[in-house]
Amino acid sequence: MPITDWPVAERPREKLLNQGAAALSDAELLAIFLRTGLPGLSAVDLARKLLIGFGSLRALLHAEQADFCLHAGLGPAKFAQLQAVMEMGRRHLFEDLKRGTALTSPGAVRHYLRSRMAHLPHEVFACLFLDNQHRVIVFEELFRGTLDSASVYPREVVKRALACNAAALILTHNHPSGVAEPSQADQMLTRRLKEALALVDIRVLDHLVIGDGEPVSFAERGLI
Repeated sequence: MPITDWPVAERPREKLLNQGAAALSDAELLAIFLRTGLPGLSAVDLARKLLIGFGSLRALLHAEQADFCLHAGLGPAKFAQLQAVMEMGRRHLFEDLKRGTALTSPGAVRHYLRSRMAHLPHEVFACLFLDNQHRVIVFEELFRGTLDSASVYPREVVKRALACNAAALILTHNHPSGVAEPSQADQMLTRRLKEALALVDIRVLDHLVIGDGEPVSFAERGLI
């Protein structure tokens, strides 16, 4: 039965308008994005099939273009549309972050960094540069690849902090394995960076490790 023949209260679009997006299932949200189904499949049926095929909504959202386009009902246009929606979401989170300060908006910091880094298939080291009132100046990715104390150069971090006129910063990197537990190498790297930045009077407020779940904070662990 096509969705247009469903009771109005059960149609995903009308349900969203009446009850809010949070009331919808993953399949219903995806169906609104898809807009149409396939012969013999409503948009909701197709959405359920895709979620089973990818394994989860998160896996679908972060799929590479080649894998994404292998599935019936998806293609380059849908992939481009999805990337645009996700980037708008990240920019919205960044605007929220810039309205407060890093110390008064720790939730906004975590949400933004997760949106930027949790899905990456490779390790990335980045910094959130802050002014003297701990307001966000800019977020920058500085290093990529296998990260250890030898591949992240303190002088480059100091150089970028000075160029941004930062008074403080938050370090962050991701663990593609999904396990956010800090390693001994992460702790050693943090100490080296903190010491180097202290020489130019720039404070390291925290180091957040991003995995699949809640980011791990060095400050909360007493590691910084």
